[in-house]
Amino acid sequence: MYLGIDLGSSSIKLSLLNPEHGKVIASVTYPEAEMKIDAPNPGWAEQNPETWWGNFKTALQLLSKEPGINPTDIEAIGISYQMHGLVLVDENQEVLRSSIIWCDSRAVDLGRKAYEELSPEYCQSHMLNSPGNFTASKLAWVKENQPEVFEKAHKFMLPGDFIAMRLSKQITTTETGLSEGVFWDFEEKEVNQKLLDYYGLSKDLIADTVPAIGADVQVDKDIADELGLNPKAKITYRAGDQPNNAFSLNVLEPGEVASTAGTSGVIYAVTDQNASDKKSRINTFLHVNNQVQKSRNGILICINGTGILYSWLKKLLSTSKPVLPYEQMNSMASEVAPGAEGVLFFPFGNGAERVLENKFVGAHLLNMDFNRHSSSHIIRAGLEGIVFAMNIGFEMLDVMNIPSETIRVGHSNLFLSKAFREIFTNVTGTTLELYDTDGAAGAARGAALGAGFYKSPEEAFASLERIDVIEPDAELVKQYDELYASWKGKLEEFTAGTTS
Repeated sequence: MYLGIDLGSSSIKLSLLNPEHGKVIASVTYPEAEMKIDAPNPGWAEQNPETWWGNFKTALQLLSKEPGINPTDIEAIGISYQMHGLVLVDENQEVLRSSIIWCDSRAVDLGRKAYEELSPEYCQSHMLNSPGNFTASKLAWVKENQPEVFEKAHKFMLPGDFIAMRLSKQITTTETGLSEGVFWDFEEKEVNQKLLDYYGLSKDLIADTVPAIGADVQVDKDIADELGLNPKAKITYRAGDQPNNAFSLNVLEPGEVASTAGTSGVIYAVTDQNASDKKSRINTFLHVNNQVQKSRNGILICINGTGILYSWLKKLLSTSKPVLPYEQMNSMASEVAPGAEGVLFFPFGNGAERVLENKFVGAHLLNMDFNRHSSSHIIRAGLEGIVFAMNIGFEMLDVMNIPSETIRVGHSNLFLSKAFREIFTNVTGTTLELYDTDGAAGAARGAALGAGFYKSPEEAFASLERIDVIEPDAELVKQYDELYASWKGKLEEFTAGTTS
């Protein structure tokens, strides 16, 4: 069996894959309530890495109680993790501060200054991005604002590297992970020394690199004994959540596109080009299957406020117990006609939005009429606002001449909602292919591929099941074109007076 770990900002999901028939045989998610995101100051977002580790251990115990499951049968482990987070440890592998996670915006100004002083031309050609508020800029923020912490730092890691460290007692990372943190030089095909020098960061802070697929990191014997794992188990796959989502959908070759709508909403397209956007609204990273002789990059377009908006609505509308279930929310949204009778929702309440050039727009609910509109209209407008925001990304792909006629998605998160799927396909005008997979299943499949059970990606994904295809409806596409134009026009009014 192969274990997939999906470390999100809301929960940790574990899945066990039987590689013989390519099916998940057991899964658990923990905790049931979403993990807290601390915000000590406006625009900040932090989580304690030790909470992740504690939740992983609890999830593994729960998984072990499933019928027929024995952790000693696990041959290899794959890790998917929330991207762009910063974890700092000292020489004893002790965490020095809470992780500054993906949606934290405190380093935006540092990244903007670096972009200007290194020059936009250099950043676009070598990093394919502005340093923005990615991991490199977050590390520079700690150096500048918390020198007493920075002085103790032995290594920095991404969240998935931290879980790998706790399992193996080794500090390792991947080239794909370094590119996610904007430490990578795409022209030189190595760590970007010029950016390190600019920020005054030593290369010694970077962990040893291992392959994303096929890593050979041994689980520590003492940890294996503590957790009841196979002492010969290895960590053989590691990827950020969005590259891993694409991997789990067999999106590996140029022209293939995946999407997901968890806490954030993402469009992820694979290319063999060093693609960039002059306004730095997209993120380009090394994809999990990148090789020196076969370049594969992932173009990522992200909307921060997606599933977190739906979660917020759930809490807001649950005025009594039991808490309003998502299934009922989806049903309520389906009762309302497209356009939510004029209600508009801007889902930008989770930090600076890169597609809006790092502007803080905030979330806004518009046009409410107390005599006409109900909670169902708010839910419908929320789903439509999320997809309208994601459609900005599809417009950018069109400008870059990247095809997006067919999108592959997993049957998870917001794509569990029939209403959301129908809104998505008709707003974007794309065909939606729905697959029976998710991040933890993808990580488990990656572990089996990395360990050599599967000899090729084609073999690994031969059993991947497509469960539905949703085609756009011509009349609804036309209707949504008009609704989107109205929504976007109102958004432009808001952003005109907003600073980055």
